[in-house]
Amino acid sequence: MSFGYGDVFDAVAEAVRPDDPAIFCDGDTISWGQFSATSNALARALQAAGLAHGAKVAQYMRNGPAYPLAFVAALKARLTPVNVNYRYGPDELAYLFDNSDAEVVVFDSEYADNARALKPRMPRVRLWISAYTRVEGFAFLDDLTLGDGSRLNIKRSPEDMFLLYTGGTTGMPKGVMWPSNIWWDVLAAGRAPVLGMEPPATLEALQAQIRSGEGRAPVYIAPPLMHGTGMFTGFNALSKGAPIVLTRTPGFNPPAALDAMTRHATAGLAIVGDAFARPMLDALRANPARYDVRAMRTITSSGMMWSPEVKQGLFEFMPDVLLFDSFGASEATGLGVQMTTRDMKPGEGRFDAPNTIVVRASDFTPIAPGSGEVGLVAKWGNLPLGYYKDPEKTARTYVNINGVRHLISGDHATVSADGSIRLLGRGSHCINSGGEKIYPEEVEEGLKTHAKVFDALVFGLADDRFGQSVAAVVSLEPGAHATPEELIDHVRSRLSHYKAPRRLHIVAQVPRAPNGKPDYPAAKDLFASAQG
Repeated sequence: MSFGYGDVFDAVAEAVRPDDPAIFCDGDTISWGQFSATSNALARALQAAGLAHGAKVAQYMRNGPAYPLAFVAALKARLTPVNVNYRYGPDELAYLFDNSDAEVVVFDSEYADNARALKPRMPRVRLWISAYTRVEGFAFLDDLTLGDGSRLNIKRSPEDMFLLYTGGTTGMPKGVMWPSNIWWDVLAAGRAPVLGMEPPATLEALQAQIRSGEGRAPVYIAPPLMHGTGMFTGFNALSKGAPIVLTRTPGFNPPAALDAMTRHATAGLAIVGDAFARPMLDALRANPARYDVRAMRTITSSGMMWSPEVKQGLFEFMPDVLLFDSFGASEATGLGVQMTTRDMKPGEGRFDAPNTIVVRASDFTPIAPGSGEVGLVAKWGNLPLGYYKDPEKTARTYVNINGVRHLISGDHATVSADGSIRLLGRGSHCINSGGEKIYPEEVEEGLKTHAKVFDALVFGLADDRFGQSVAAVVSLEPGAHATPEELIDHVRSRLSHYKAPRRLHIVAQVPRAPNGKPDYPAAKDLFASAQG
């Protein structure tokens, strides 16, 4: 690869028709002609601000047209986009802006108060840009898109990159450095299993693919674009000329999302496991005549468990869909995949992984298939450069195994006799009860197989006798009634008895972040409140 990812979007703009849709959002349509011109103009405005190659552009926004606009403009100007978790408070934001060396912050105008509070604390940030609404004292995004919209005359590099900050579940958030050449290989290669398309090796091949119309149906992006699942799926769609469907409305509203999917006849959908799929399935079953999602061909999920029962239910409404369950992380994609069609029986937590092995933590030697031994997931191929400004953490996370660079993901797993990987969970949340290791995700999966359970989180609590005991908070399906004892017995019928929760509280809603990931501290607080 001899080009940067900014060149990819220039190539797409040349291959599509200017009036082809690029973004649908809440009734508005942005054409490729508009998107190309405004991102070019914004790129020029960023250059005019005196930013050097590689300067960091932080994107403190929810989903909406401004997010891909700022992201693509930064890449076109050879700057480095930085994702920002919009749930962060001022101190967390200050840490991220400082750690990433951000020189530009593009913020959703609803976060203007935080921007005002942070501006005096961030002397390195030379340009603050408000999106959607004018805010006194800040530049306005729309003003910066009114200039020259023609293609930039700029030589880009395969080393042009973006930073994908982790969620901070194992310490402070860290910026993973994704260069253009690696990201191109990841996104291009991902089209083969999901869409049956040949990965384009050149920009010319990409343009020929786009002009053929292959794979260009709309894709609905349900998770936040600042989250890896939403980001990779959304920009993968745009990079092949497919429009993405977004909403600026906070949270995931299944009826509204299904209305949009029906209206735009979306063929692709990005979600984060059961946190999105289960309420979507409930909405479909509650009002089947309202929605038509038979055009759906692929649903891509990553980040949390996607239960077999929910997968099976979706086939009732989208019979031709391919369910692509991806096991990945901010530090790498493609650690494992599970693809399910209507004529296949959905499995539980098992992934095929041609580039992934499971190794012993002590010496990184591979674990034998079928041995039952628990080890760490290690993945090779198409890996990012490591963590920004943290060579020590990079060296601990990306290691050489038999001369090949691997990511040690921190996920615990076993290898089945057939070579498939069975995930158990993150070591950071592992529960040690009486010397037995218990992985919360495995117990959560067991709880969710109960017909009355809508969602569940499992965690360890201090225990005088066993060190830790297993506890859980569970929410039920609407109108369902169950006792804690009934749910605990259900887990015992599926897993070893010592893995079943000793204490369980039924709550109205299990706490999760907007991207669907579990909020274990909030779950523990909720459990404590329920006990009181």
